Amino acid sequence: MPVMLTVSREIVDQIVAHARADHPDEACGVVAGPIGSDRPARFVAMENAERSPTFYRFDSIEQLKVWREMDDRDEEPVVIYHSHTATEAYPSRTDISYASEPNAHYVLVSTREEDDTEFRSYRIVDGVVTEEEVRIVDVYEAG
Repeated sequence: MPVMLTVSREIVDQIVAHARADHPDEACGVVAGPIGSDRPARFVAMENAERSPTFYRFDSIEQLKVWREMDDRDEEPVVIYHSHTATEAYPSRTDISYASEPNAHYVLVSTREEDDTEFRSYRIVDGVVTEEEVRIVDVYEAG
C-alpha cells in the first residue's frame, strides 16, 4: 500500500492560510481525527511559542490542553504541521528530532514564495524521513 496522506481541500486551505497569516514567523498546529482512522478532520491552529522565522515549538500548556481535548474526543493527531518561511518544505534536523508521533503525517508548508505555496507530507519514524504523496479531496469517501 502506498504511503499517502488523504486530506480535504478545506483543511489544506486552513493550514496554508495559517502559514501565510503567521509569515514571517513559522506557523504550527495539528489536525485531529478519530483514533485509527488516518482521517484529518478537526483543524487546530496552535501558537508558535518561539515566535521565530526559523523554529517552532508548541506552547507546552496549550499542547497539553489540545492533547487532553483529543483524548476526551477519542481523537489523535493525524497531521502535525508547521511552515518554513525561507526554505523548502522538508524537515530540518530539529524537526526530525522532535517528531514523536509515529502514526502522524508531518506536513510542511513553505511560504518562501509569495505566489507559490509548497505543501508536502512526510512520515518520520525513528529519525527516518519518508516523503508521501498528498491526495487532496473535496469530501472524504464513506468508510
